[in-house]
Amino acid sequence: MNTNIKAIPTNGTQTLTTTNNLPIEKIGSNYSTELCIYRNAIKSRINVNPSMAVKQMYTMLIMALLFISMVLASEQRVYAATQLEENPVKWHPGHYYAIIDSGKNNLKYLEQVYREIGETPALRGIQIRYTWAELEPKRGVYDFTSIDQRLSELTALKKRLVILLDTKTFDTSTFPVPDYVNTIRFEWGKFAFSRYDNNTPIGYSTSLWNPHVHDRLAVLISKLGERYNSHPYFEGIGLSETSMGTPINTLSSTQVDGYYNNLLSLNQHMRQHFPNTMTFQVTNYPRHILEQFTNTLTAMGAALAAADVLIEDPGLNMKDKPYTPDGVYSYFQKLTGIAPLAPAVMGQNYTNTRQDGTGYDPTVWELLLFARNNLKANYIFWTRTPEHYEEVLQVLNWQEQTNDPAGGLDSTCPAAYSSCTNIVEPY
Repeated sequence: MNTNIKAIPTNGTQTLTTTNNLPIEKIGSNYSTELCIYRNAIKSRINVNPSMAVKQMYTMLIMALLFISMVLASEQRVYAATQLEENPVKWHPGHYYAIIDSGKNNLKYLEQVYREIGETPALRGIQIRYTWAELEPKRGVYDFTSIDQRLSELTALKKRLVILLDTKTFDTSTFPVPDYVNTIRFEWGKFAFSRYDNNTPIGYSTSLWNPHVHDRLAVLISKLGERYNSHPYFEGIGLSETSMGTPINTLSSTQVDGYYNNLLSLNQHMRQHFPNTMTFQVTNYPRHILEQFTNTLTAMGAALAAADVLIEDPGLNMKDKPYTPDGVYSYFQKLTGIAPLAPAVMGQNYTNTRQDGTGYDPTVWELLLFARNNLKANYIFWTRTPEHYEEVLQVLNWQEQTNDPAGGLDSTCPAAYSSCTNIVEPY
């Protein structure tokens, strides 16, 4: 692992640090040949129809697991970091479901999700989003009940859990931060943002430049690491997208610099407290910081994740234009084999190839080919939308994805890790 990284300041007054000796390689690819073979076939969206006997078996198993998990969660089992060797990182690349937020504690919804992943070998687990407010409802009072329950259920199914700590919300009725940070000391803990073309608030982001906000989040990360780092089925933890949106109230340059420095600092905390677990940063904008930002992430051993798979989006695909910073997708190509790479297919990605809606309606196979061949994905997180999950399951059950545990994705241990391990699981 490359350790040539300077300490990252957390007082919000410095510019981004970087490292300049990473072995960067530009790798291009073309997925059009495979695309023309499968595009018409997938448009038919033929449903996967497993046998009734299999469905009944999974239904009975899942209901039992949901009950057992509640009992196990009540034991509040802690997995000490000393259970694993110091260096190897759990490494189970492949396809993961990203479930909708409202379903993560809905037993009926989860029953169906577990049945689907049980019937789909290429799905190695699920990703669940949590906000700081959910995990620390009161200062110093932590509630990991939901994580414990989901993890015990997935463990019984031999599937894995990835969690995403949301640092922003996309509605104005919920906050990403606990009520206790709603004070002047924390600068209210949050700020409203809008889209670039209007001034109407669409959500809230966390005031990461504030040192007290940073420090409390760092404590939360340490508590999570103490509990889950060495659990063999806890696969990863990351932070949501780097884009701040357009703040309703203009931020100073000091605040903006502090925001991104503290975001890097939190990634460093994740690496320190999850030494045997993949940690990742969802990265998209602003483009002008991406070179320094991604170099620093790579130097600390963090994975590069993408908020979207948008095949034609100009901002994300921007590359080699004079006086114009490259888009984040170019860094996926440069970091192939060096850093873990983990793009996510969001709900809107199923219906358009551009963020502004001026593209076309892609197939799931097109999204997979782009993420696999152009973004060189080790992990893909597939958002389980009601309109598209059957198509996702169909594609993931094709032979191309069932021939190996990684579902056709690159399973090579990245150079950013000293070593990877497929842990022998005692469950």
